[in-house]
Parts: sequence; structure tokens; C-alpha cells
Amino acid sequence: MSADHAPSGADAVPRSVRTAASWSWRLLLIGALIAGVLWLIASLKTIVVPVALAVLLAVLLRPLRDVLERRLRFPRGLATAVSIVGFIALVVALVSLAGRQIVARFSDLADQAAAGFNEVRDWLANGPLGIDNAQINQYWEQISRSFTGGGGGASTIVTGALGAATTVGHVLVGALITVFCTIFFMVDGRGIWTWLINLLPIDAREKIHQAGRRGIVTLSAYVRTQILVAFVDAVGIGIGAAFFVPALALPIAILVFLGSFVPIIGAIVTGAIACVVVLVAQGWGAALVMLGIVLLVQQIEGHVLQPFLMGHAVSLHPVAVVLVVAAGSLAAGIIGALFAVPIAAVLNTMILYLHGTDKFPALGTDDHLPLLRRPLTSARGGGLRWPGRGEAADGVVPDDVLTDEFDDAGTGDEDARDSGRARGSDGHR
Repeated sequence: MSADHAPSGADAVPRSVRTAASWSWRLLLIGALIAGVLWLIASLKTIVVPVALAVLLAVLLRPLRDVLERRLRFPRGLATAVSIVGFIALVVALVSLAGRQIVARFSDLADQAAAGFNEVRDWLANGPLGIDNAQINQYWEQISRSFTGGGGGASTIVTGALGAATTVGHVLVGALITVFCTIFFMVDGRGIWTWLINLLPIDAREKIHQAGRRGIVTLSAYVRTQILVAFVDAVGIGIGAAFFVPALALPIAILVFLGSFVPIIGAIVTGAIACVVVLVAQGWGAALVMLGIVLLVQQIEGHVLQPFLMGHAVSLHPVAVVLVVAAGSLAAGIIGALFAVPIAAVLNTMILYLHGTDKFPALGTDDHLPLLRRPLTSARGGGLRWPGRGEAADGVVPDDVLTDEFDDAGTGDEDARDSGRARGSDGHR
């Protein structure tokens, strides 16, 4: 090739390099956007975490509210109040019961823990590791200083008290926000969902709404299945603990139940705690038997309950679950581990729908939301309308349609669809 026709500038860069560069800057922008969103969430965690908890509670308590509202004819507000108050009462009763038993057995457990520590220390000194007592005492002093703050005296105590007071304040504020948001999510969820959808571009609203309906179904399936799985774990491990530490069987079962809401990792950690308690109380032989019970329960959960109950509702591979939980815990600690899997499951369902894979085709697409400020085809100006629906007499959808209450922003509830068909002029909501 002559010098006159030699490529120069961008033409001299191979096509593969140009493609890689195009992908690179786009991925960098996406990564920067994700990092910015995560930073914003971390900065507003006192608000974000309670709102996320409120969403989970609203999904969890909705069946009870529906029973009270439809079967017992409770007003929606009263049904919501009874559901929330009943749930809080149940949680407080369980925590109180477990706490009383732990306090009652604390002195015995402390003595057993001291004896168990001495046994472990003797094994470390006389066993294959050959660690002498001086090294063990040095490690123990370092651990003690880390918990006591290095002997900082009154300043350390004051700093710790202020930190504890701030944490308690954040917890109380978060609890109030959670209860407040749960009430409104259960009473007027569709109104909130409609407002959020109408913040999007008009062309994207219908797709996001339909994807969101399927995401809510996935979240509902995850929450209810996780409760059942946690209950089975708690019963199995609690019965096993009852043979060795009867007085602590119920607290252990409650701990396992709460820990099981962090998939896989939570069950492993709480099962390990149960084994340690049995080790302290009954020795190595009983601890090995307890370990076998824990492993048996977790195998039943992992190979029978999870695949059978989750089915296609939450189609995440176990490897994906472990990686998601690990990433969530690294990013946001225990809160990240708790919310990582439901968020990943909902995003998986929604993204699959937006790419043409509908995991819940039975939901259909008859459920629609009103579109705000969409120009009408007539000369009467702007107003509100549904796609494919006839105009109102004055060019605006009546106000009573906008304030109509609904169930779950798109779970495909039959009553909601029937009422929508009754109001629609062409049979569509």
C-alpha cells in the first residue's frame, strides 16, 4: 500500500480496539452511576433502610389485611392497623420470651463458657498447634483491649455512651419511619406507585409498570417462602438443641428463625452458634451430634424446600445467591446481606421482562395506570388518559379514578382487574 493511502488517525486503530474503547467508556459511566447511587443510599441509610423494610412488611402483611378486609369486612384502615399492631405484638412477644430465658440462664451459661474456654486453651497448648499459655494470654489481652477501648478511662466511657445514644436515636427514628411508610404502602400503595411511574418518560411507563407488577409478585414469593424456610430451620434446629440444652432451645430456635432471613449465610452462622452453645454445655460429643443435626436441616432446606417452594418465582442459582449475599454484606454489612437477595430477585424478574421473557404470563397486561399530562387527540387540551381508552366527557379522567385504592401496584389481583374492566369504556383498565 502506498504512503498516500496509508490509514491515519482513528482509521489506524484496529476495529477490535475501537469496540473495546466504546464498551470501556460506557461501562465506566455505568460504574460511576452505580457508585453514585450506592454513595447516596449509604448517606441516607437512616431513611432508605426503613423504607425498604416497610416494603417488605407491606408485602408480608398484605394477605392478613386482605383476609380482614374481604372476609371479615373490616375497613381498609382498620385492617391495616390490626395487621401492623398484631405483627409488632408477635415480634415483641418472641423477643421478650427469648430474652427472659437467656437472662435466666446467663450465669450458668457464663460458667460453662469459662469452662469451655479453659478446655479450648488447654487443647491449643497441648494439642498439635503447641501454642504456649503466654501467647494465648497475650492474644486474650489484645482482644480484651479492643473491646474496652484500650483503657481510655472516662473519655472512652463518655464516647461510648454518646455513640450508643446516637445509635438508639437512629433506631427509633428508623422504626417510626418504617411504621409510617408501612401504613401508607398498605393503604394507598397504588397511588404511590402511580406517582412514581408518572415521573418516567411516557414511552417507558407502561413497560416499567408491567415489569414492576412482576417484581412485586417475585418479592411476595420470596418473603413468604423465606418465612416458611426460616420456620422449618428454627423448628429443626430447636428440636435438636432441646436434647442437649432444653432451657436454651427456644432462644436458639428464635435466633435461627431471625438469622435465616439472610439466605444461606444466616443459617450457617446461627447453626454454628447452636453448636457452640451445645459444646459449652455438653462437650465435644454432643456438639458433633448437634452439628450433624444442623447440617441435616440445612441439606433439607437447600435441596428440598428452596427448589420446591421458590420454583420459578425467584430463579437465582445458589452460586448467585452466595455471591449476592457476600457483596451485600461487604457493601452494607448485615443490612446489605438481608436485602441483597430480594433486590437481586426483583431486578432479575424486571430485567427479564423488559428483554422479552415474562416469568408470569398469567398476569397479563390488562392492568394499566393513568398517564399524567399526556396530550389528548382532541383540541380540548391536555388531560389524563389510559392507552387505548376512550376520553372522558370533558377531556380529563375523573378525579375519583385517580384516588381509587388498589392492591399491590400490580399483583394481578382479580378483584382489581374486574373493577378496572367495569370502569373502562373498552374493557381495559
